[in-house]
Formats: sequence, structure tokens, C-alpha cells
Amino acid sequence: MATLPEMIDASTPFEVTADFVPRGDQPEAIRQLTEGVQEGLHYQTLLGVTGSGKTYSMAKIVEGVQRPTLVIAPNKTLAAQLASEFRDFFPKNAVEYFVSYYDYYQPEAYVPKTDTYIEKDADVNDEIDKLRHSATRALMTRRDVLIVASVSCIYGLGSPDEYYSFVETVRRGERKNRNRLVRRLIEMQYERNDFDLARARFRIRGDTLELLPAYEDAAVRIEFFGDEVERIVELDPLTGELLADRQRVDIYPAKHFVTSAEKIDAAIADIETELEERLAFFREQGRVLEAQRLEHRTRYDMEMLRETGYCAGVENYSQPLGRRPRHSAPWTLLDYFPDDFLLILDESHMAIPQLRAMYHGDMSRKNVLVDFGFRLPSAIDNRPLNFDEVELRINQALFISATPGPYEMQRSERVVEQVIRPTGLLDPTIEVKQTKGQIDDLLDQLARRVAKGQRALVTTLTKRMAEELTDYLREMNVKVHYLHSEIDTLERIEILRDLRLGVYDVVVGINLLREGLDLPEVSLVAILDADKEGYLRSATSLIQTVGRAARHVEGHVVMYADRVTDSMRRCIDETYRRREIQERFNTEHGIQPEGIQKAVHDITERIREVAEPKAAYNVRREMSKDDLARAVKELESEMRSAAKKLEFEKAAALRDEMIELKRLVAAQEVVMRGERGERAGRASA
Repeated sequence: MATLPEMIDASTPFEVTADFVPRGDQPEAIRQLTEGVQEGLHYQTLLGVTGSGKTYSMAKIVEGVQRPTLVIAPNKTLAAQLASEFRDFFPKNAVEYFVSYYDYYQPEAYVPKTDTYIEKDADVNDEIDKLRHSATRALMTRRDVLIVASVSCIYGLGSPDEYYSFVETVRRGERKNRNRLVRRLIEMQYERNDFDLARARFRIRGDTLELLPAYEDAAVRIEFFGDEVERIVELDPLTGELLADRQRVDIYPAKHFVTSAEKIDAAIADIETELEERLAFFREQGRVLEAQRLEHRTRYDMEMLRETGYCAGVENYSQPLGRRPRHSAPWTLLDYFPDDFLLILDESHMAIPQLRAMYHGDMSRKNVLVDFGFRLPSAIDNRPLNFDEVELRINQALFISATPGPYEMQRSERVVEQVIRPTGLLDPTIEVKQTKGQIDDLLDQLARRVAKGQRALVTTLTKRMAEELTDYLREMNVKVHYLHSEIDTLERIEILRDLRLGVYDVVVGINLLREGLDLPEVSLVAILDADKEGYLRSATSLIQTVGRAARHVEGHVVMYADRVTDSMRRCIDETYRRREIQERFNTEHGIQPEGIQKAVHDITERIREVAEPKAAYNVRREMSKDDLARAVKELESEMRSAAKKLEFEKAAALRDEMIELKRLVAAQEVVMRGERGERAGRASA
């Protein structure tokens, strides 16, 4: 783990801000888990049902233990949702978001059977990259840090000690040579551009240096008088407005992979040695093609490293550049945390299998690249941690899930239940029906729910069945849509939103209808082929699917099956056990169950925010070129603002609108060139 630098400040204590207090069994769960952390228990589990306020309990535990915290979620969408909620709970503290910065990622690969080489192709999201840098910087400067990350946080990140050694501090009034500072910024992977000041770039105007750090929105202007730093100013990079005078500024590297010139020279020598050994190996085997491709590629990378300190795919040389022993574990985000950090694994029944799988999937791809001469053997050391290495880096962990897996239950020294919902809502009732005539019965069930203005989810086992059932229901005049993995992420969100709005009454899907869906209008969940044992019909999957009906007062589940499997029985028993606990609590406290009221107008407002720029497109077609250019700038600013707030759907829509306007500008230029050509032709005639 990283040793926190001496410059770390006292920070602001974690303090939860909320309009409510713990209720139901939240107080006892928070107390037991907080005490468990303070007592030094290594692993604990919070078994929390849907709608019981698990995120609020997590926040209260963090407030109780006052430690830097890493929350790992199984996907980006859930991570963004958690980050947004934690920012609301901790407005005075550093809540950061750390996920893969690729909007699109095609890893480098080779398919020997067809002799197909697939070059790495990626589209980096600049805003997410900035948030990643903001997260590591926060860990270096304060204790009140909560980072919400996806499982990609176990990928290599660069040495925390090396990263911190590159931090350049500039103080007002000190003597500092400007040219040396410029060279230092270049070593830190900042790019000089005297015309366009963008993230991770700097420019020089006379005795003034302006820099936009890789982790902030505000730029910094450093004014020199000779070799003296005369003034340090924070400013808006777009408008140039001065925001504040500063006495000092700490500039962190523009990339997490930074290496000193001495280490680069040593690394190049190691790469040269390894290359010669590998070339000799291939030539002894008569594999001339593999030797030639490896030598060509590696020598080019070495030249780029020698001249610029960086090369495309530099992460493949992380082992020699980091001066790590061969086959050693890479540095990751976990190494940036202090030793006493707290790890929270949300939806742990999904997150833990993902953490286990990432290493093996990466290894199988890398071994092929090495075997066929596309990479040196040391490239294998650029990898995610294996699960044993993850465990070694865990100080104390909390597993959060409605359905903890065997790993959590076996390892946990304390398991605490949180099954009482503050709203008094009960788990849904469950009914098992024969598969004979199931579609006709399903139509009847759906008709009764639709008549009450309620919604329904239907789960199938295959994509084909989901699509065919959707077509049949549509023929029966049911407002329905299907949902599966081939549908784009944003379109999935729109379909579920339309379900809430009543555009559809029913959505048919597969496993996408399990965790993380907040659909209070859904009162019926129908599970087809519930007795087909397997991943999608395991006890864990069934309990999660049943939970989708737990946000409605009339929640009901129909399982279509010809027999009751062990998984079905465990699901039914667990659901009714939780239902009885909630009923007793409601009776003792005089609570009347209330459905979750999540106003649909919140959603329509977001739709309108996305739709309005599109409606404005037709108006903008008539705008002048200068007005269009200003509109593009405004949309870019709005897009960055939306991304900063983790509203990626809105940011994507604004990006698309900005691209359309840029096309209009280009089209206007073509028309103007044509008109100028016609005028020139008439003049010459």
C-alpha cells in the first residue's frame, strides 16, 4: 500500500447529510458492522434486501469508522449511481469515480486458426480519465476519500511512489527556473500547445505559463519575473476569468504511467536483453516470421521511449519500466490507498466472480500474443491482479448483497441482516403454475395488471424466445418490448424509462432484468421455465429476479414450472421468511405498507433535457456560421458539465448534437466555397 505523504492535510471528517435517520433494522445493522470494523474483523457481510436502504447504511458505516473507503461495483452504471448517491450523502468530502476510461475498447489479440491479428483500438473518454486522476490525487492529499470503482480497478496503474515523486510544487515568491519547469512538465507527460489550452496541456506566453491539470476543470497561470514566481492564479480556461489567487500549486502527472529518465534508460537495456533472448529462441525454432515481427515492433517502441519517454502500448512494458521483478503483481488503485482502508463490495455475489475471472481471461489472450511474436514475455506482467493478490491487498472488507455467495458466507466473521424496509413494503407473493397453457395464463395475468395501470416484467431463457414472445404479445395488443444484451446500453435505459412512463406495459428480457433495476410501477414478474436449473434459474438469480416486484404494494411473482426445483424452493422459502419478518415489524409498529413513489416527471424532465437540443437542431440550421460555432462551444461546455455530474446519457446526447452542428458548419463552408467559385466564374466571364 502507498504511504501517505507528509503533506496530507487533516481533512474534513466524514459526515452524512440526509433528510432522514436510520429506521427499521438499519440502526442495528449499522452498529454491528461499524463495531466489527473497529474491532478488526477482516470480512463482514450485510445481507440487505431490495429497498432496505443499503447505500445509506454503507454511508453511515463510513461515517462511523472514518477511514478512506473503496466501493467496488460490478459495472459502470451501478458505480455511477452509487457515486451520485454517496456525493449526496457526503457533500463536504471527496467522493470520486474510478472506472475504465474507454468508451470503446478492442484489446490487442491474435487468432492463430485464421491467422488474424486484431490491433488494439480504443476510444478514451477524456472526462472519465480526468476523474481517475482526481481520485488518485485525492488519495495523496486527504483522508476523507470515498472512491466508487468498477472491477477494472484491479488493472495495472503505475507505481504510486513513482507517481508521487513526479509531483511538482510551485510556491509564490520562490526562485524557480521557467525552462526547467517546462522540462519537468514534459517529463510528467504534459503536452505543450501554445494555441489550444486543453486538459493535460500547457502553453507559454512571454514570462507566463498556463496549465490545465489532468485532474481539474480550472486552469493555473504562473507568472514569472526572471527566475522568481511572481504570481499564481486560478482561472477559467474557456473565458479566461480569474477565479482565485493561490499561494502554491501542486502539479500531479498527466498520466499514471510516469518514469524518470534514469529508469527509462535502465528499462530499455532490459528490453534489449529480453528481445535478444526471445529472438534467439524463435530463430532456433526456425520461426523467422515471429522473430521479424517482434524485432520490428519492439525496436520501434524502444526508439519512442528513448526519444519521448512514451510509446503506444507503453503499459506492455510496465514491468521493466517499473523496475519490478518478473511475474510480480502490478500496482493498482488498491496500492494508492493507505493500509487501514475499508473495502466495500456492492452486489458482491456478482463482483467477486468478476474479480476472479478477469485475470484468467487476460492471460489466455496475452499468452497467444507472446507465443506468436507480437509481444515480449514481460508483457504478460501487464495484467489484472489474480484473486489471491486481491485478497492480500484487502485490509478489511464488507460484502453487500441480497444474495451473498458461498465465498462471502464462508469467509465472513459476522453476517448482519437488513431485511426490514422503512416503507413497510413486503416481499412479493409467489405462485407456481404449470407450463401447460402458460402463455394464455400469462396474457390473463398481464391484462389484470395493465387494467390497474401497473407494469410487468417477463423473463425467458433465450434471446430468441424473448423476441418471439414479444411478437406474440404485440399481436395480442399488449404494449411490449424485449430487452437483451444485443440492445445498446442507452437504448436499454430508454426502454425501461418508457416502461415507467406507460409507453410499454410489459418488458420481456433475460438476465438483464435482475440486479439494479429501480422500477416501482412493476407489480408482476413472470418467470418462464423456472424449473430449468442453471445460472439463470439458480436460487441467487431467482431471488434477485423476484426482488424486481418488491417495490410495489401488490408485488406478485408467477413461476411457470412443472416441478419445484431445489433452487425454486430455496427462493420461495427465503422470500416468505423475509416477508414474515416485515409483517411482524409492521404489526408491532403500526406501519401500513407504502409503495415507493419515484415521480415519473423526474424522468420526463431528463427526457426533455435530452430531446430539447434535438428539437433546436432545425432552428439552428438557419443560424450563421459564427452563431453555430458559438453554439458548438456552448454544447461542449454543457456536455462536460453533464459528464462531471455522471449524467453520461445526457452527455452522450449533447455530444451527438454537437457533432451534428459541426457537420452543419462544414456543410455551410462547402456551400460558401461553391458560391465563391460561381461568383469568380461569372467575374471571369
